[in-house]
Amino acid sequence: MKKLLQPALDFLLFSNIFMSLCAVAQALLTFQLIGAKPVFTVLGLLFTSTLGIYNFCILITRPVRPETSPYKRVRWFFAHYRLMVTFTIVSLLSLIPLFFLITTESKILLIFLSVLSFSYSLPLFTVGDHKFGLRNIPGLKPFLITLVWTMSCVLFPALEVLHRYSNDISMRDTTIMIAKRFLFIAALTIPFDIRDLFEDRKHGLKTIPVALGEKNAYLFCQVLLAGYIVLLFIFRHNGFNTDFWALTATIILTGWLIFKSAWKKNEYYYFFYMDGVLILQYVVLIAARFITTHI
Repeated sequence: MKKLLQPALDFLLFSNIFMSLCAVAQALLTFQLIGAKPVFTVLGLLFTSTLGIYNFCILITRPVRPETSPYKRVRWFFAHYRLMVTFTIVSLLSLIPLFFLITTESKILLIFLSVLSFSYSLPLFTVGDHKFGLRNIPGLKPFLITLVWTMSCVLFPALEVLHRYSNDISMRDTTIMIAKRFLFIAALTIPFDIRDLFEDRKHGLKTIPVALGEKNAYLFCQVLLAGYIVLLFIFRHNGFNTDFWALTATIILTGWLIFKSAWKKNEYYYFFYMDGVLILQYVVLIAARFITTHI
């Protein structure tokens, strides 16, 4: 059974399909929290754009000998090079028709986020003989990732809902929702930087773990998650309702996973368990609401 499941799991995780599903789940979570029906154009755009951009970033940062990379993800990705190039091209081309189905405000937002995403790894800047991208600017790497994910999975769906359904989403609630999702995503990105601590130091990347040290970086993650719970309590003045307890449970689990993580953990721990919390949040919220309404 393991011989059958392992290739399927590798394909799901290392092709970035799982990460794309995480983006869709986070958008679905936003729709649930603001009490709106899902906009399938938004979900389609998030899936294809996440798949295309993540694969594109891996392709342009290809190491000289990917088959000798210490990361299984890199070895798997370039062992299936043609398939991954095809995935990337198809996903990016599919964005074109979907792009014309969204509002002008959303188009402007997505263009801005696309520029940030592609500039993340592209060597756009030159200092002397050294070329570098936005990710090499001190402190900018985790901020960029968190910003793009938060704006894509919170603000983008909210803009489409306001235009299509005229839902009453106050500026206060939208701001709180963006802020708490920002804290959550930021806390999830830091363990990946801790895992890559020594590589980042070697390449001169000024990430939070490089600046604070490994132990302080773990503590900082817990502080971010605590801030999320505080904002969750005051969101829409809901207090200790079903949503609060459901999402708090996922935050506690996230905190535990971060606490247990370390750079020596294998890649499945990060790409399945850590990233999987992004999907789990939506699943737990739906399950909690279902149980509450049927008791």
